[in-house]
Amino acid sequence: MKYCSTCGHPVEQRIPEGDNRHRYVCVSCETIHYQNPRIVAGTVPVWGGKILLCRRAIEPRYGYWTLPAGFMENAETTVEAAERETLEEALAEVNIEGLYSIIDVPHINQVHMFYRATLKDGQFGAGEESLESKLFGFDEIPWDEISFPTVRRTLELFLEDARNESFGVHVSDIRHSMSAARAKTD
Repeated sequence: MKYCSTCGHPVEQRIPEGDNRHRYVCVSCETIHYQNPRIVAGTVPVWGGKILLCRRAIEPRYGYWTLPAGFMENAETTVEAAERETLEEALAEVNIEGLYSIIDVPHINQVHMFYRATLKDGQFGAGEESLESKLFGFDEIPWDEISFPTVRRTLELFLEDARNESFGVHVSDIRHSMSAARAKTD
């Protein structure tokens, strides 16, 4: 940020009085410009015992497989965002079955939320941000081609819960999940 959206003057980064974090503060009108994490919402869509994944047609991670998800827009709920993103990326309508995972990604100021979902009619395709979409059996997931750690973690949790026939809500911090995964391979 270079200029104040209130008055147009330059901003500087400093810790405002009574605060404990660096913020952009206008040098003229003293407006404090807060920046907060962005929410990514998506689904774990299933049909016939298979999980729907999309191959990304955009960066980052072009060509890698992901769950349908994207940034939440203003004036929508997280459920609406998850449904919209699934429709946009996989051309699929879903029935949301419940919140499944919330994963904090503090190093990029994001929170990723995935909902369990079932395709309404088994129909899907590839939206503008997807090269293709495909249903994968649990033993067919292309683990070496998964786009993001949060998607990998959500899929791992989902497969474990499916084996146990008990789905809960999983809340984690990707830093801890990645550390645990590295410890398993060491």
